[in-house]
Formats: sequence, structure tokens, C-alpha cells
Amino acid sequence: MQESNCSAIVVFDIDGVIRDVTGSYRRAIADTVEQFTNQAYRPESADIDALKSEGIWNNDWEASQELIYRYFESIGQQRVSATPDQKVRSLIQIDYNALVDFFQSRYRGTNSQEWNGYICDEPLLLQLSYLEQISAANIPWGFFSGAPHAEAAYVLERRLGINSPVLIAMEDAPGKPDPTGLITAVQQLEQLHQANAATPVVYVGDTVADMYTVTQARVKVSRTVIGVGILPPHLQATPERRDDYAAKLLAAGASVVFSNVQELTIEEITKLTINNDQSL
Repeated sequence: MQESNCSAIVVFDIDGVIRDVTGSYRRAIADTVEQFTNQAYRPESADIDALKSEGIWNNDWEASQELIYRYFESIGQQRVSATPDQKVRSLIQIDYNALVDFFQSRYRGTNSQEWNGYICDEPLLLQLSYLEQISAANIPWGFFSGAPHAEAAYVLERRLGINSPVLIAMEDAPGKPDPTGLITAVQQLEQLHQANAATPVVYVGDTVADMYTVTQARVKVSRTVIGVGILPPHLQATPERRDDYAAKLLAAGASVVFSNVQELTIEEITKLTINNDQSL
């Protein structure tokens, strides 16, 4: 079978890139932390940003749990201690399953058949026509997200109307910054479009963890892997916040940072693949 002459393969993160999760996932994090600290602490947006900037808290359930732990530590409680036989035990008791259930009751809602939670009101950050333009330029595209598969598919299929997208989600691969999910998405796109195995890869994300995923992928594969950072809407409120976060994405491995994903035009993709030679 003849290989397709693709100039690049583009893989998109979803949260903060395809949809604005300021009033959904982030609101659910704040609700959950407040609930499990007995209404003593509700994290501000800056608190969540600071945690996410550490690059290892891509999973919002785990991020919620970590913020709860840190609150109790801030008032003098210990997270763990060693027993006389050197076994480690937790002193701060958090029922993780109950935490997940509460988070989901806010994000998905209370109706498991017809979701009625925060997910229903997420603003979209791109139009389907943008993806159609990329397809017309013979550039394969797909998605790698740390969100649960059903929640990622909700926005892609139900909101955007994409039919059977290539999607690697939480259940399909280890969490970021492990690059396995990104590499798997690329492999699926290669097979689907008969793309050359040396085709440059562009990964588009909005977090430090996304850019760390790019840098780790470069170690795993013998091809050019380019990170494109997207500024989430809530971090564009002031020039100072915008510039500070852009600098963090660049320091973490982004080659360029845009305010909106649709600024990554076909011309910009071409420019990036020409100017970046990061293959091993």
C-alpha cells in the first residue's frame, strides 16, 4: 500500500484546547476540595494553576485529592507516618472512591443517562470547520486526553459532531507526562492514513504536563515531535498572567504558544515542521 505524503500528524489535547473547562472541571475540583475539607477551604483558580504547573497533576481526581492533603498539612496534620514495624500509614483519611463519585456528580451531573452537570455548559474553543481545513491539507489529526473516554467523546462526537475520532483517553494509556498515549494516537493515525513513520508530530496542549509529554516522547521515538502550547481562557485575563503562563509552557518544551488553537493554521504547522528538527 502506498504511503500518504503527509507534512505532519497533529494530536490535540482536549481540555483547555478544544473546550474551556474553567467552569466545569476546575469548578468541580473546587467543589470537591471544599466538600472534603468540611467547607474549610475552597481553592482559588490560582491555587489550581500552581498545582497544575508542577506538571504531574493531569488527573483532576488526583489533583483534588492532593489539594485536600495539602490543606490538612497546612493546619498541622501529617499525611503519613511510619508504624513501629516501618509500615507507612495515612493519617489523613480520604475515601478516594467517594471523592471521585462526588466530583463526577458535579461534572457529569446526577442523571447517568442524560448528563446534567457542568460538562453541558462548556464553551467550545474551535469549530469543526477548522479540523476540516486541516484534513483538506492532508494532515491527519486525532486526540490524546487525560479525561475519561466518555467525557472526551461527549465533546468530540456530541458537541462537535466528529464521527469516530482517533481518541486515546484516560482508560487507554498511562497518565501524562507518560508519552504512551501520544505515541499510540500517532500510530493509529499512521495506520489510518498510511502516513510515513518519519512524519513529524505536533502535539497541542495547554498544560506543563502536556509539554513534558512532548519532551518524553522525543526520547521514545526517532522522529520530530513538536509541542504547541495553548493558553487556557482563564489565564488570559491579564497580560501578566498570560505572559507568565506562556513562559512556563515554553520552559516545559513548547516551541510556540498561541491564545487559541485555531491560530495553529496550516501555514504555522508547515513552519513548525520545517524549523524544528528534534528527531533522534
